Amino acid sequence: MNRRSFMYSTVLTSAGIGLSPDILAGCNPTPELSPLNKKSLKWGMIKEELSVLEKFKLVKSLGFDGVELDSPDDLNDDEVLEAKAKTGLEIPGLVNSVHWKKPLSDPDPAIREACVQATIDGLHRCKKLGGTTVLLVPAVVKAEIFYEDAYNRSVEEIKKILPTCHETGIKIAIENVWNNFLISPVEAKKYIDDFGDDHIGWYMDIGNIVRYGWPAHWIKTLGPRIIKVDIKDYSRKKQNEEGIWEGFKVLLGDGDADWPAVNKALAEVGYSGWGSAEVSGGDRSRLQEISERMDNLYAL
Repeated sequence: MNRRSFMYSTVLTSAGIGLSPDILAGCNPTPELSPLNKKSLKWGMIKEELSVLEKFKLVKSLGFDGVELDSPDDLNDDEVLEAKAKTGLEIPGLVNSVHWKKPLSDPDPAIREACVQATIDGLHRCKKLGGTTVLLVPAVVKAEIFYEDAYNRSVEEIKKILPTCHETGIKIAIENVWNNFLISPVEAKKYIDDFGDDHIGWYMDIGNIVRYGWPAHWIKTLGPRIIKVDIKDYSRKKQNEEGIWEGFKVLLGDGDADWPAVNKALAEVGYSGWGSAEVSGGDRSRLQEISERMDNLYAL
């Protein structure tokens, strides 16, 4: 019996009404399905020295439903498709592995073009592998790259990518990261909306927000624009005492993300689907811990 069923049972019992667990399950007035109801992780988190197929089997055995791959990477797609078919493990999406070194905000057109082409290639590959999104960091702002320039360049370059989104049916998922860009949920909402295209949405990284805001606030503002969710936590205490990057060195559920508020906000905006762990990986026992902790967070 989950938390919602328990609360409902308590109310009925206090009213003098006794129901069997089977009847209770049928009478539960609230949906049983959590807004986060599928579990994925990033390919690089799997540290066991195994073949592609054996890694897929391992991840599946630990309770994960999918794994996200980088694109480009050095994997053989035929091996990946074979492993997917034999295990039933899904590939919900790909992560652009070029966007940091060659961002769409760079003043050099050749560098921007490299990121555009990598994203286009990723869209075609994602369709081939059966996914639905390609994660994209749209810009990186730094001393020599002005914010407004980064904004305008990234918009111009993404517009070149969107026709391939329509061709493939795969969406671009913009992620909130520590790139000094789109640092307000209101601005992030406007950035997505100004494209006027339903093939671009938001990849909501829970832990990345905690340093300077509250994930639930972002979720409520971005609403249906959220198409994927990264599962990560962050400790403000560790940030204050040990440094900002140390804040990530906390187990899922032990930080300040406020997962009950996250789940509530996701449910209120109608999100239902994937959560992908993006934390330090490891061997079988470490991945098992991550899987179990994700289960616990999903049930809050």
